[in-house]
Amino acid sequence: MSVPPRTGDGSLRQPLPDDVAIGGNSVWNRYRRYPVFSATWLGGRTLLFGGMILAFAVLSSLGMLVGGGSLRGAVLGGGYTFAGFLVMTTAGPAFATLVRHLRLRRERLWVVVAWIAGIVAAYLGDSWASSHINTLLRGELGAGIDVEALEAARPTGPVAQALMVTVKLMTLAFIYGLLGGGMALRAYFGEQRRLEASRHRTELAALQAQKREADLRLGALQAQVEPHFLFNTLASVRALVRQDPARAEATLDALVDYLRATIPRLRDARPGSGEAAIRSTLGQQLDLCARYLELMRLRTGDRLHYRIDAEPALRALDYPPLLLITLVENAIKHGIEPKPGTGNVAIRAWREHGQLCVAVVDDGVGLQPGVGGGVGLANVREQLAARFGPRAGLRLTGNRDGGAQAEIRTPLESAA
Repeated sequence: MSVPPRTGDGSLRQPLPDDVAIGGNSVWNRYRRYPVFSATWLGGRTLLFGGMILAFAVLSSLGMLVGGGSLRGAVLGGGYTFAGFLVMTTAGPAFATLVRHLRLRRERLWVVVAWIAGIVAAYLGDSWASSHINTLLRGELGAGIDVEALEAARPTGPVAQALMVTVKLMTLAFIYGLLGGGMALRAYFGEQRRLEASRHRTELAALQAQKREADLRLGALQAQVEPHFLFNTLASVRALVRQDPARAEATLDALVDYLRATIPRLRDARPGSGEAAIRSTLGQQLDLCARYLELMRLRTGDRLHYRIDAEPALRALDYPPLLLITLVENAIKHGIEPKPGTGNVAIRAWREHGQLCVAVVDDGVGLQPGVGGGVGLANVREQLAARFGPRAGLRLTGNRDGGAQAEIRTPLESAA
């Protein structure tokens, strides 16, 4: 049953990657830069072996001429020699090449079967050629050969004959197996191992490149979130200085606490500073959100109430930085600030079906047209997609009694 080419195996018509190919650029081994048992590989190998066999066949023909044979007999003997050795060396690789181009399931097993079939074909081809050559030699040089003496020299005992047959079969199997593609079969399996290693290196490099790109995008997200938050807070402090100096002082103290926690991470998270710089835990992100909410509480004149619920075991898990604070800021800006009176924000973390779920819930004005398509939430979605692909996501929903809920789900096994 044929199947389409497997992803990552590459085309049999294309040269192997440089880290997989073992052949050089010389004429006689250039074919080795192509996949073993491909059409190009088989053609190059056949030309190489065919040239050597042809030279041997010519020497055999010359030997028959020198030994007293006729020109016709020498040509026929060389032809039989060439045909026999060509079948012997090419049948197995040719069958294996056909298997690879058919794209059969369990290809490696069928390649071995093809090699064994090639050994059988090699034996038949060699027997056919040897029979014709022996007949030709008897006809051309029979007068000079003592056939009876050769027959008398053979062992006559059953044990000796059995031993002779066993040695002969083992010798023929070794010759047919080796010349008939045994080394090529070994090269094929070695090539498969190198291809798998190359594919693994390529996938690893792609993941590392994706991670670096995610880190750079995270830096852009930080550049958008931090100055915006800082400028708004300083503007609020400026307004409070004359109206409520004590609250202004408390707000500045809260801002200092927040900046002490965030500025070192901003400095360390510059592009190129290393992977460890952008690692954080859920607990660290929840603490940043708590400092932010405390600032908002002071800025809004105690209109804001908040709570954070997360088990200590969850707080210790790795978690992407600056995603939760974006959701919290979004809840304040679009939910709590437009609402008259007091407002509540709750952050809750829990495990569910192998995922870490973190929700930011507010009882503000609820979802309004246009909410959910801003830059902040778009950045959150982009970060989740870059880091986790389809295994993570952001869901924004409205609550029945008013307000909204933003929920991030990430895989527990690789939270950051």
